Amino acid sequence: MSQDPNTPEMEGTEQPFVTHLIELRDRLIRAVLAIGVCFIALALYPGPSGLYDLMAQPLVQNLPKGATLIATSVISPFMVPIKITMLAAFMLALPVVLYQIWAFVAPGLYANEKQLVLPLIVSSTLLFFMGVAFCYFFVFGKVFHFIQQFAPKSITAAPDIEAYLGFVINMFLAFGAAFEVPVVVVILSRMGIVPVAKLKEWRGYFVVLAFVIAAVVTPPDVVSQLALAIPMCILYEVGIWAAQLADRSKKKHEEAQKDASSASGS
Repeated sequence: MSQDPNTPEMEGTEQPFVTHLIELRDRLIRAVLAIGVCFIALALYPGPSGLYDLMAQPLVQNLPKGATLIATSVISPFMVPIKITMLAAFMLALPVVLYQIWAFVAPGLYANEKQLVLPLIVSSTLLFFMGVAFCYFFVFGKVFHFIQQFAPKSITAAPDIEAYLGFVINMFLAFGAAFEVPVVVVILSRMGIVPVAKLKEWRGYFVVLAFVIAAVVTPPDVVSQLALAIPMCILYEVGIWAAQLADRSKKKHEEAQKDASSASGS
């Protein structure tokens, strides 16, 4: 069928592109609305100041008696709790945000890719939350107690609240990302980039890499470095185990498809 010479050459491609842009806009609006709803809910209870008190609790419990956190900027007592609330709202709405991303890219994926992407999104979200929780409930208390043991008696500890916020965000990101190791291992295996046999051979290299990463992204103390490196090594083994299960499931699916095609051909 010949194309009308009066029809613009790109007219057939402009409409799908505009449609994708509209869908992307709608997905972004839903993600922002989810974050906004979580922010309002957290602002009502426990409130920005209550959230910051909760965030600062591991440090305050390990400060000397009578010591408190300080604010060196005029607007810090207002802005820092607001930033904490925004961070908590984003983390609370993260499942919705990731779902909107998945829903946007899903139509362009094959059926087997769709089966892989959704479990990876769910598992990566849970692992990130586990990393943040491990950092807050275990690492912070150990690190602050370790640091205070080495503080001279002549020094009065009075950490700045903005510096503490930056420290908390960096640590949360470091441990949240470190707990994504199994997801990365499974993706490398399923995409055929690195076979499981190679992943097993690289165990020793990964242990060295884990300790190097821990030394770079954590404070210069033994406790936080070990608390990051050891879980990374354990999660690497978990990733290898999950990749083996995924390979077995893939082989069974391929064999079932072959049997079905041969049965239909006969």
